[in-house]
Amino acid sequence: MKKVLITGATGRTGTSTIDRLLELGVPTRALVHRHDERSEKLASQGVEIIQGELNDFDKVVEALEGITNAYFVFPIQVPGILEATAFFAQAALERGVESIVNMSQISARRVANSVAARNHWLAERVFDRSGVAVTHLRPTFFAEWLTYWAQSIREENVLRLPFGRTAYAPIAAEDQGRVIAEILNSPEGHAGRIYPLYGPEELTQDQVVELLSGVLDRPIRYDAMEIEPFQKVLSGAGFNAHFIQHISTVAQDCRDGLFSGTNDVVERITGRKPESMKDFIVKNQAIFR
Repeated sequence: MKKVLITGATGRTGTSTIDRLLELGVPTRALVHRHDERSEKLASQGVEIIQGELNDFDKVVEALEGITNAYFVFPIQVPGILEATAFFAQAALERGVESIVNMSQISARRVANSVAARNHWLAERVFDRSGVAVTHLRPTFFAEWLTYWAQSIREENVLRLPFGRTAYAPIAAEDQGRVIAEILNSPEGHAGRIYPLYGPEELTQDQVVELLSGVLDRPIRYDAMEIEPFQKVLSGAGFNAHFIQHISTVAQDCRDGLFSGTNDVVERITGRKPESMKDFIVKNQAIFR
């Protein structure tokens, strides 16, 4: 009997993955940071809930007991991805897990000024050497990033980001979730693969605010901030130093074109084209009103 474990289960990608797995009839366990309304909702859907952290080896071993396939994602807000990856890989090996889907990032590479990019590349290598079959996903920026700046869009009609004017193809969490679920349900042919994940169309931030303006029927402008002033904005908003450093290096990678590109991976794996940015904005327009 197949049974899968989903980490990051209460996030948007995690919940989308679980929704698809339940549609497929796959028994699912969720590892959550805390018991709250989100975990209670998953439990009401028939998902088995385990509370724990990825840097707690004993808890990870417990979470992987009886699991055949697992999804691993580590939060960008805190340090510790390499230790957590090693714990997860070892626990998976001990518990006989057959395959892992690992969430990496599009800019992961061995030689990088970005600590985040190099750490994601190293995490991939840890999984590759574990002896457990693994598939790496390397998404570009999530479409959901737009919602993080919804307050300034609502109150000031401004989108402030340090990503310059480089184009990339935002991908929605729902599309990522469907990819993850399909690979977990049918891992054959995916072991050892690295899949860059993109939305259907490359857009600059200027084009994104054009879409916002059209859907919301009011003018929204893009404030192309430099990275250092944006760091101060994040600090003032209460974000920790690790998160600010991550966003800063990611912003530079975006400016350098590392997040650009598009492909048909989502459609090939799931049978459906990924959601366009316009459709994403229409679906989530209430957040920006």
